[in-house]
Order: sequence, then C-alpha cells, then structure tokens
Amino acid sequence: MKPEEIKLEVEQLDLSQKLMLVEEIWDSIAKSNSELPLAVWQKKELDKRYDAYKAGELKLYKLDDIRKNAKAIVNET
Repeated sequence: MKPEEIKLEVEQLDLSQKLMLVEEIWDSIAKSNSELPLAVWQKKELDKRYDAYKAGELKLYKLDDIRKNAKAIVNET
C-alpha cells in the first residue's frame, strides 16, 4: 500500500482509533530499532547536554509544571 493510500485510510478513523494506531506504530518502531542512528553533531550535542546535567548546570522542570505553563500560555492567546 502506498503512503497516500494509507493516509486516506487513516483520515477515515476517529481520534481514538488514530491514537491507538500511532501507539502501535511507535511500539513497532521501538521493537525494530534498538538504537536510532545519530549524526555526529547530534551525538556531540547530546553528550554536551548530558555532561551539563551531570555537573548540575541545567535547570530541570517537573512535567506537571511544564504542562501548567503551556496551558497558561495557550489561554493567553
């Protein structure tokens, strides 16, 4: 099946079916790719960020706080 045909089929699904499909696709990707390939610059950036995390140089945020702030921003617009 061509990607265009798949897209047309997906458009026929309701939201809950689309979310279930996305979850199935993501699980399939996770099973088949134990390690995603990274470009050299991506690996360097991840290493830099991890080193900063270990050194305590990053400010960390709780997910709930991020969600609250994002909702507040959306509600302002």
